[in-house]
Amino acid sequence: MTASAVPSATSPVIPGFHPDPSVCRVGEDYYLVCSSFEYFPGLPVFHSRDLVNWTQIGNALDRPSQLDLPPDTPSSGGLYAPTLRHHDGRFWLIVTNVASGGGNMVYTATDPAGPWSDPVRVPGVPGIDPDLAWDEDGTCWCTYAGVAQVRLDPSTGEILGEPYPVWSGTPGSIAPEAPHLYRIGDHWYLMLAEGGTERGHSVSIARGPSPSGPFEPCPANPILTHRGTNKPVQNTGHADLVQAPDGSWWMLLLAVRPQGGTPGWHVLGRETFLAPVSWEDGWPVIGEVGVERAELPWPVAAPTPEPERDDFEPGDLAHHWISLRDRPTELVSTKERDSWLTLRARGASLDEPDVVLLGRRQQHLAFRARTLIDTAEGSGGLAVRLDEFHHYSIEATPGGRLSVIARIGSLRTVTAERTLPAGPVTLFVRTGPAPEPHGARTGPDSLVFGFESADGTATELATLDGRYLSTEVAGGFTGRVISLYAATGTAHFDWFDYAPLVR
Repeated sequence: MTASAVPSATSPVIPGFHPDPSVCRVGEDYYLVCSSFEYFPGLPVFHSRDLVNWTQIGNALDRPSQLDLPPDTPSSGGLYAPTLRHHDGRFWLIVTNVASGGGNMVYTATDPAGPWSDPVRVPGVPGIDPDLAWDEDGTCWCTYAGVAQVRLDPSTGEILGEPYPVWSGTPGSIAPEAPHLYRIGDHWYLMLAEGGTERGHSVSIARGPSPSGPFEPCPANPILTHRGTNKPVQNTGHADLVQAPDGSWWMLLLAVRPQGGTPGWHVLGRETFLAPVSWEDGWPVIGEVGVERAELPWPVAAPTPEPERDDFEPGDLAHHWISLRDRPTELVSTKERDSWLTLRARGASLDEPDVVLLGRRQQHLAFRARTLIDTAEGSGGLAVRLDEFHHYSIEATPGGRLSVIARIGSLRTVTAERTLPAGPVTLFVRTGPAPEPHGARTGPDSLVFGFESADGTATELATLDGRYLSTEVAGGFTGRVISLYAATGTAHFDWFDYAPLVR
């Protein structure tokens, strides 16, 4: 996946649900990973040469031996806030799995595209958001949310000494997390997020003479926050620093793009943005994080358009496809029917945590998605999912009945039905404008579900308010995922296409 349709260095460089970016530079190449929560495979890995155009080259955790997400893993559970670093000729990845039986784990690879190792467990490091940094002597320091620190042997997972508290951000600020430790010039810098990952999110930094401090906070903290502003990009935080091709410093961070009235609804999840960094008196000063084009002092390649259609040719699925908690090969296959995707049902509906689905993140504020489904052997459909309690879908059955289903919290209803002649049918979902008249409670968009006849004529069956598939309604840390799913028996999908719309 290439982050296409990205007009600048700031209007997200990796759009859609790609939060908690961690980046490292190796020569002329940049590599980045993001959180993936309850989805499998885990931790998408991206590559770039210019910090603007990012191509997904794999998923670090793509085998059951690497990633265990039990069926009771809640939505927005699973994998939190990885840190990616390159040291001594290897890539190192540390991450927290908050699912039952998880904990902090270290993975390594010589090629960031994979394969990555099986996990080395780090039971002596509690908490979330672990970071790795090496000093001049080769000692590895692990700093984690709280903020505390311990020396670590990352090859074995053994801690060397006892954890101890270090600088934990602005007094009185909630959720000091996402620490990253750097040696820059004469100082060690400890940067962290605080204020919670909602509108109060911010970035603060301190510096000291050694990896363990003592740390002196920046007098201008927080060095980045959009709280209390009317800027179109909000929730700015959870950042990592990197040097650009020209030697200048930049920050990759998460943020959201709320739409609609009050309180503002973001539906794509937390996205990855890029912001310039200058230095004054030895402290980083963060430039604008917005949606306008930024002039960059190094060459930026034209983005490579992402293919709109996936014909499900036999072989490995594209890297951007994700499933819920696992992906058993006997339930998800492109080999049973030539150039078709086959899904075998397990959970009875999208309300169930073990539903079999294949999805991709919504990456544009306005989009259209279509698929051709054959339900002669079972039922299934096309859905927009946020979690088990917040999703919309259009579902087809063997008898030719189409149903548009809305699940909002404890309420589940069929909003429209239509019976068609039995046989494969093209289903679609697209975004539409927010309902009129606009006001304080106007949502971010609407979601339109329908089908297409053999001659391409589109029939809309239901238009649903998009605000109910937003983080501000559902809670959690993820974003919308456009999903193909099986509800009963076996459902076959000939193709799937996704395209941005201008809005």
